[in-house]
Amino acid sequence: MVDSDAVPVIDSCWLCGRPLGVEVEWHHPVPKAKGGRDRQKVHPICHEAIHGHFSNSQLGRMGADKAAVLAEPGVAAFVAWVAGKPPDFHAPTKGKKR
Repeated sequence: MVDSDAVPVIDSCWLCGRPLGVEVEWHHPVPKAKGGRDRQKVHPICHEAIHGHFSNSQLGRMGADKAAVLAEPGVAAFVAWVAGKPPDFHAPTKGKKR
């Protein structure tokens, strides 16, 4: 018997919270090079934004603290900008130069 009241589970992006589309990447909040094992699903554009704003050393110090990532003004502006875009939206991202 199929439960007609069941709500489908929609995966969402770890960074922006939008539903994920066809293209999904895995982000290690603590980089593998820094011993991280956990990973989170993200949009490719969100993954680029994270790594465009932070070095692996910075990410390693923040750990899995998503609030710390979102507190960076450039990332916060990106998340606000991408909020209304469709799940598979992609454009070149621009971050600080490391």
